[in-house]
Amino acid sequence: MVDDQKQLQILSDDFQKLQGELQSIVDARQKLESQQQENKGVQKEFSKLAEDANIYKLVGPVLLKQDRSEAVLAVDGRLEFIEKEVKRVEKQISDIQNNGEKKKMEIYQLQTKMQQQAQSAS
Repeated sequence: MVDDQKQLQILSDDFQKLQGELQSIVDARQKLESQQQENKGVQKEFSKLAEDANIYKLVGPVLLKQDRSEAVLAVDGRLEFIEKEVKRVEKQISDIQNNGEKKKMEIYQLQTKMQQQAQSAS
């Protein structure tokens, strides 16, 4: 019974750790999605610009003139990278959720076993 208590505590701690990891990864996904929306907005603005329009990039406190094709390529590259990161993070979220469900089932099974043992003992 004492071993079961220890095992239950270990499983509960593992479950709490998984929940913490899940929260931090969900936060990371939200940040990526925010960056993705920002870059899509920039991409949309680029499509509205005239071919000879000036494009400037903020580097620290300075605005530097940037070639249009270079700017478009940079934004497209960022969007591609962000999309890959979102997919990777979503896989992590899925894996952690699956592991969390497994831990929950282990906890439930152990609690059921302990309740049955307690009923048998009395």
